Amino acid sequence: MENLENKRKKIIDLFSQYTREDTMIAFSGGVDSSLLLKLACEQATKNGTKVYAYTIHTMLHPMEELEITERITKEMGAIHRVIQVDELAEAGIENNPENRCYLCKKCMFGKLKEEAKAQGISRIIEGTNLDDTKEYRPGIAALKELGITSPLLLAEFTKADVRALATKLGISVSNRPSSPCMATRFPYNTLLDREQLKKVEQIEQHIKNLGFYNVRARIHDSLVRIEVDEREIEKLVNEKKNLICFIKQLGFYYISIDLEGFRSGSQDIKMNRE
Repeated sequence: MENLENKRKKIIDLFSQYTREDTMIAFSGGVDSSLLLKLACEQATKNGTKVYAYTIHTMLHPMEELEITERITKEMGAIHRVIQVDELAEAGIENNPENRCYLCKKCMFGKLKEEAKAQGISRIIEGTNLDDTKEYRPGIAALKELGITSPLLLAEFTKADVRALATKLGISVSNRPSSPCMATRFPYNTLLDREQLKKVEQIEQHIKNLGFYNVRARIHDSLVRIEVDEREIEKLVNEKKNLICFIKQLGFYYISIDLEGFRSGSQDIKMNRE
C-alpha cells in the first residue's frame, strides 16, 4: 500500500499541473478513465478550471456504456460531451485489420484533438495503464504520435493499482469489468458486420445477467467460443440448456466453452508471440 500511496501522490501532482488550465479526459466510463476523471475534477476545483469528459460512442461499444458515462460524469461534476462516430467506415477498419487498434485510436483521438482545439484546450488525457504495455496494443503508438497524455503510465499504475485507488476514493465503477471494443471478439481480417456485432452484445449481456463477471463471446464463423473466469466454468456448464436455446436462435450452429477461461486479448495470442 505504501507503493500505491507514492503513486497516488505522483499522479495528484501531475493533475495539479494539468488542471491549471481546462482539460479534456477521453472518457469511456471504465475504471481507468473514471479514476482520471475523479482526480482531474478534484484538482480542477482547487484551480478554478473546467474538466471536459468526452465520450466517443461507436458501433463497437454497447449502449449500456453510454448510460454509464452519463451517470458517472454527473457524479463527478464534469462537463460531458458525446461524439457519435461510424468508426468502421471513418477509421477504415471494416475488415478488422491487424493494426485496427492503431487506425481506430488515430481516428478517434484525431477527432478529440479537433474538439479540444475548438474549446481552447491544449491537453487531452487518456487511461492507458502499465499492464496495457505488456499486451498487443498498437493503438498506444497512435496516442504517442498525437501527443496524448497518459498519466497512469507516467505514474506507473497497474490495473490492480487503478482498482485499489478507485475503491479507496469511492468510485462507483471501481469493480466494473474491463470492456474493450466489440471488434476484439472477431478474428483479424474478417468483416465486422453490424448484425454480428449486435448478436455478440446480446450474448454477452445475456450471460452477464446470469451472474457472470468477465464474459467474452468470441466468434469463429458459425461457432461461438465463450470465455468466463476459470472458477465459473462449471457454473456456466450448468447453464447449458439456457445457452443453447438463446445462442442458437441467434443463428449460430456451434457453441463452445473455452476451458482456459477468460483471457484478455485471447484473439491476439498469435500477435503477442511475434
